[in-house]
Amino acid sequence: MRTPKTRCYRNGDLVDEGFPLADVSEHLADAGCVVWVDLCSPEEADLDLLAEELGLHALAVEDAMKLHQRPKLDRYSDHLFLSAYSITFSPESASVETSEIAAFITERAFVTVHKDPDFDVDAVVARWDSSPDLASNGVAFLLHGLLDFLVDGYFEAVEALDEQVEELESQLFEPRSDQEAVQRRSFDLRKSLVLMRRVILPMREVVNTLLRRDVHLLQNDMAPYFQDVYDHVLRAMEWTESLRDLATSVLEANLAIQGNRLNVITKKVTGYAAIIAVPTAITGFYGQNVPYPGFSELGGFYSSIALIVGLSALLYLLFKRNDWI
Repeated sequence: MRTPKTRCYRNGDLVDEGFPLADVSEHLADAGCVVWVDLCSPEEADLDLLAEELGLHALAVEDAMKLHQRPKLDRYSDHLFLSAYSITFSPESASVETSEIAAFITERAFVTVHKDPDFDVDAVVARWDSSPDLASNGVAFLLHGLLDFLVDGYFEAVEALDEQVEELESQLFEPRSDQEAVQRRSFDLRKSLVLMRRVILPMREVVNTLLRRDVHLLQNDMAPYFQDVYDHVLRAMEWTESLRDLATSVLEANLAIQGNRLNVITKKVTGYAAIIAVPTAITGFYGQNVPYPGFSELGGFYSSIALIVGLSALLYLLFKRNDWI
């Protein structure tokens, strides 16, 4: 396990950070203190120590150790358990990467647990440091900073996906575009949007539960900020849904365009086949082994050539005027 990151706030002021887990109980002994602890790939013993100190439910501790949970907010008698994901989008591969984080939320302690060392905890801390005037709201302030960071990440990923879908649309009607690449890209983008939907959709219920008065977590000062996060989750969800529909439409349009191009090619090939049938029929007629007008005469040869050229030119002009070739 990496060295835990810790902070202690007293009446809204940061008074200590980087202290060992053993000092958590000492800080919590002060009624005016709020403690944050971040554990990256913790050992079971370390989590059990915190669980005993904070009175965490065994099921919540088990979920935090195993992770791979659906985004959710579980309510226990004296604390909450949050499971959520951050999202990053890679334009090169059109893939979405998720990083899970769990959080124990008590009256005066906020404990985050994650296994991914690349989870940007420093960005969450920077989010807290950018709003020191809200720190007096205690755990609600810390929870809002985490959720605000996660939801902003959703927006960045959705915006990047939107740009990729628009670029894909512009490639649809390019005459020399790689249709197979467009189709593969459409599948990849739609797959990423489905994954994002699985992450964002449950977050709507998570934040909505936090806004309920019976949760007794939010002070009046923080309620508008959580409402703002809820609105952002709704917007990200609606944007994701519309992009998923758009990606599906791009895929269907690409298949329709390929079908139309195949029909055009088939039409042109059929037109040229009809033109080629003219000299075939005429030469076949003149190749009979029975006498006919012009048989074994030079005039018969010239008349056959004239018929071939004339009828072929007539069919070509007729097909060209009707846009068949």
